[in-house]
Parts: sequence; C-alpha cells; structure tokens
Amino acid sequence: METQRSLTQEMLNKVPAVTLAFWVIKIMATTVGETAADFLIFNIGLGLVITSLIMGALLLIVLFYQLRLRGYVPTSYWLVVVLVSIVGTLVSDYLVDDLGITLATTTLLFGTGLALVFAAWYASEKTLSIHSIFTTKRELFYWAAILFTFALGTSAGDLVAESLGLGYGTSAVIFGALIAVVYLGYRLGAGAVLAFWVAYILTRPFGASMGDLLSQPVGNGGLGLGTTGTSVLFLVTIAGLVTYLTITRADRIETPQVVEVDA
Repeated sequence: METQRSLTQEMLNKVPAVTLAFWVIKIMATTVGETAADFLIFNIGLGLVITSLIMGALLLIVLFYQLRLRGYVPTSYWLVVVLVSIVGTLVSDYLVDDLGITLATTTLLFGTGLALVFAAWYASEKTLSIHSIFTTKRELFYWAAILFTFALGTSAGDLVAESLGLGYGTSAVIFGALIAVVYLGYRLGAGAVLAFWVAYILTRPFGASMGDLLSQPVGNGGLGLGTTGTSVLFLVTIAGLVTYLTITRADRIETPQVVEVDA
C-alpha cells in the first residue's frame, strides 16, 4: 500500500491569520458583547430572557451559514464572533442575575467547560491550533471553545471588577497587564498555541471591563458614555476594519491543507 499526498480536502482554513487587526477587532467585539447586551436588555427593554432567546437564535442562523462556507470570509467570521460575544455575556448574566449563581461559581463552571472542550478537541484532532481549522469537526470545536472563552471572560471580569470591588478601570489594567505578560512570554519562546488561547481568554475580561468603564454611569465607576454610543462607535470601527480586510485580504491564509491519504 503506497501513500500519496492529496489536495482533495474540501476546505481552506476557516479562520483568519492572527494579526494586529485580529486582536483589535476581537477586543472591540468583546466590548460590543458587553454593551450591546446591556443596550438590548435595559435601553430597548427586552429583558434578559427575551434578549437571550433572540440573540441565541440569530447566532445559530449565522453560524449555520458560516459552517457551510468552504473558506474564511471576514464578514461572516466576525459576525459570528460578535454574536458569540453577546450570547456569552447573556449566558453568564442569566446564571448570575436570574439563577443567583455566584460569579466565582460561574467562573469555575465556564473554566471547567472550556478545559473539557480543549481536552475533547485535542483527543480527537491532536492539535488546538487555529491554523488547522479546515474540517467541520474542528470548526465546531473552535466555536465551542470561543463561546466558553467569552462566557468565562464575562464572569471573570465581573468577579474582579464587582465582587472584589476593584472597579472597571483597575480590572482593565490588571487584565491588560496579564495580556502583556503573555505576549512577553510568547516573544521569549512560549508555545504559540498556548499563548494564543491564554491571550484570547484574557482579552474577554479586558474588553468587558473596558466596555463597562466606557458605558456605565459615573456614579457606578464608569465614564458615562452610555451603551448606545459605545456600541455604535465600536460596531462602526469593526465594520471599517472588516471591510479593509475583505478588500486587502491581509489576514487570509491561502495555502490549502495538504492531507496524506492511503491509496
């Protein structure tokens, strides 16, 4: 039996290259997840449950479309990220605000869930690299991990800012410093996959703290910009960056995965 190399794999990589634009959009999407959820719940008056049902249904529709694509499309990918950010925030808020579960417990719960997703992903695929998302199974693992990172980040950010009483500004500084430590570790030789996922987790509470800092009233420790203004500003910025990436293709990974098959 001889082995031949085949390019018959049906997908190109489904996620973007990790560039500066990737992290900027991701942090802004994180902030939008925090402010947009508050806007829909309080400003529009939909309430937590109705908002969760609507955004959950919208996420499933957009994710279904994303899974059918055969390669990375910036508008679809980042729309899913924004919606996952909002849904992750809503899930955390529902457990804490409606069910009365403590932030420490939800942080532990989501952290355990993320660890289980990573364990199942690695056991199945022998890699956690986002540059190997070229099958539907791997993409499903990827989006499951992303959802847990957003929910975990929401709970962890609220735990530090609110339960520990450190405030939004201090929380943003703490998580920003931790991200800087991760980057330094990466530059000094830490594994790229580990550094990516730790940074991805930390950018969620960093963005959430920044969102609360910008949008919350001054009396609550924020800058009083409001959820509407903050959400619109960041969504417009995200749209501009995604348009730029769509036109320039600056974050594309063009090389198809080469797979060894037995003939």
